Amino acid sequence: MIDPMGIPMVPPTAEMQASAKVMLNNVMKQVEADRAGIQVNEIVTQGSPVSALLQAARDAEMVVVGRRGHGGFVGLLLGSVATQIVHHAPCAVVVVSARP
Repeated sequence: MIDPMGIPMVPPTAEMQASAKVMLNNVMKQVEADRAGIQVNEIVTQGSPVSALLQAARDAEMVVVGRRGHGGFVGLLLGSVATQIVHHAPCAVVVVSARP
């Protein structure tokens, strides 16, 4: 399988799909209390994170992406996915640091 950006992909296994859904459910439990009437679309997909996020951004008002940060100077930098989304998304982008 090749994604739209030409990146080879491994077909998903049932275990991978189940794990992704568990992760999504855990994140959504944390988000639900804080979203106060904001519509959040839950999507599980396979492929390049940049391709998937840009595809979802076509119909979105905003995309929120995280960045891990590693402290010090490196912690000030965005990751490759966040950088691509910030530069190419057709809507507003919010980058949230995973560290307080």
